[in-house]
Amino acid sequence: MKAKADVPFVPLNIAVLTVSDTRTLETDTSGQVFVDRLTAAGHNLAARVLLKDDLYKIRAQVANWIAEDVVQVVLITGGTGFTGRDSTPEAVACLLDKQVDGFGELFRQISVADIGTSTVQSRALAGLANGTLVCCLPGSTNAVRTGWDGILAEQLDVRHRPCNFVAHLKKAAPCESRG
Repeated sequence: MKAKADVPFVPLNIAVLTVSDTRTLETDTSGQVFVDRLTAAGHNLAARVLLKDDLYKIRAQVANWIAEDVVQVVLITGGTGFTGRDSTPEAVACLLDKQVDGFGELFRQISVADIGTSTVQSRALAGLANGTLVCCLPGSTNAVRTGWDGILAEQLDVRHRPCNFVAHLKKAAPCESRG
């Protein structure tokens, strides 16, 4: 799509949450891809947390970030599968004021080239809550790359036309990285 050249880039304050029972921050390649991509794009890392697959801990962390004035975007990787412990969509969906149905649809469409019909098992979702965009992606490093490169890089850039999410986000001053 097009970028509007006369509009200056606006760095966003983005929190990254990894949901995993097996990873640590040191072994969290998916969360690291988010951090690398968002900082390379010029955005600010507002926070980075790794939690076990626990519906209430996930919900509490995301709710706290939604309530904070500084966090404008929450990117979540993991917990979107079909195992008994995967509960990220259930933890997050009830917090959203509006769901972005096209996010999951587009993610699955883009993913089919890499994983074929297995994309039907993706429960990727996104929505807006209190002026905060919350995006849930699968836990694989490739899924995070696909989501960032294929959707988020443009939708988190105010210069992207015909539309992007920046206008829908709460206004926040630049933050210092807490991650």
